Amino acid sequence: MSDDFPSIRHDGRVLVLGCGSVSQCLQPLLLRHLDMDHGRLTVMDMLDLRDRIPETLAAGARFVQRQITPENLAAELGEQLGEGDLLVNLSWNIDTGDIIEWCQRNGVLYVDTSVEDWDPYANQALTPPQDRTLYHRHMKLRRRAAGWPAHGPTAVVEHGANPGLVSHWTKVALTDIAHAMLKEPERLPAPLAPERRDRIETALGDRDFARLAREVGVKVIHISERDTQIGDVPKRVGEFVNTWSVEGFYEEGIAPAEMGWGTHEPELPAYAYEHESGPRNQICLARTGISTFVRSWVPAAGPIIGMVVRHGEAFTISDHLTVWEGDRAAYRPTVHYAYLPTDAAMASLHECRMNGHRLQTDQRIMNDEIVDGADELGVLLLGHDLNGWWVGSQLDIHETRTLTPHQNATTLQVAASVLGAVHWILRNPDRGLCVPDDLDHEQVLAVANPYLGPSPSVATDWTPRSAAYEPFSTFRPATGSSVEPWAFGNFLVE
Repeated sequence: MSDDFPSIRHDGRVLVLGCGSVSQCLQPLLLRHLDMDHGRLTVMDMLDLRDRIPETLAAGARFVQRQITPENLAAELGEQLGEGDLLVNLSWNIDTGDIIEWCQRNGVLYVDTSVEDWDPYANQALTPPQDRTLYHRHMKLRRRAAGWPAHGPTAVVEHGANPGLVSHWTKVALTDIAHAMLKEPERLPAPLAPERRDRIETALGDRDFARLAREVGVKVIHISERDTQIGDVPKRVGEFVNTWSVEGFYEEGIAPAEMGWGTHEPELPAYAYEHESGPRNQICLARTGISTFVRSWVPAAGPIIGMVVRHGEAFTISDHLTVWEGDRAAYRPTVHYAYLPTDAAMASLHECRMNGHRLQTDQRIMNDEIVDGADELGVLLLGHDLNGWWVGSQLDIHETRTLTPHQNATTLQVAASVLGAVHWILRNPDRGLCVPDDLDHEQVLAVANPYLGPSPSVATDWTPRSAAYEPFSTFRPATGSSVEPWAFGNFLVE
């Protein structure tokens, strides 16, 4: 890594809350690129994980073993942080509203990778699907934030790889699609009308990404990911193997599938529930994300069938790309995840489902045992004049190890994004509550990109019907929509 990689001065304290796989990957990046007294860096976890972070401790950082609860949150954080300090929250099941409320009152800067509740499993069987969604959590957070100063301490929520980087890649993709349409007319199915060309150029100049998305014709945005990392230690019966938090994956995977719902969609899918308040930019399904499969595509691996696991970007991207005419959503794309994790993780999920969705107590995050593979993660924008366009990261395990030894590609993608957010927060300390779409994508990516491997921006002619062969289709009722080729039903795999 070059010595001239961007660094930033911070004279305050930093608390990294949580010492799991992403935290262990982020810590060397903070040591490398945060210009500060490392004795003012603290790592806190409810487990004693000192043996996992020897380099961090050798640099002078402290480790504190504590579990944050509703009762002790203020006291524990107050011992570690004060005015002008930074909290990097990489924990799970600590209420986001409660912890940001404390930061706002105490002048503490904040970033996390997910919006959390104290107990996401409470009364699951009796809770309506809408109330178990990230949409519901975001609405609660918005109501709470209404009482915070507009220019209070910056608090960035949901800024990992996804949610996080994918919001920035969406802006890159929209810009590149627009430039290709304007400068390479031979690629278009028909010439641009002068009025439409003017509207695209104006939206580009204004950095109005919602109007730009409408003008270039984007109908669907997949967060498409295939993780092909493989290890030389096979998954054992009764073991859950993953490349990032097992608990985090399980919690979001058994929640309802949810997605930003596009204005082009002709009908709701089976088991769909709409929301009754707020921007109403999402729907959810009364089925788990890990049992809801869709067709998608990534450049290296090609066609994939991924899971519609709930993720915050389905809310924030679709919300920020909505074009409103009065109180009517005149334009909005459908946005959702299409996730194909490692073979070991897929086998772990299948075993978990076979046992009534009871999570295996034996759990392992793959690191040093990985021998090959990559995490190919990006955004796939579909339905526009150029058909499809993908922007993202193709980070393999070999490059990962040259950048951060003993880590894997998945955790480095997340850690790089958190690092980019930290840089932005320290340069913009008075922005109040922000989601990734509120940040300057070019500033964040300038910091994150050196850790993301190849980051192509490429067109594709893939469609949901490209690899949709069904051997018994002649003897089954037709599914999907013949009226709208980019309808959700044409992606869904039943």
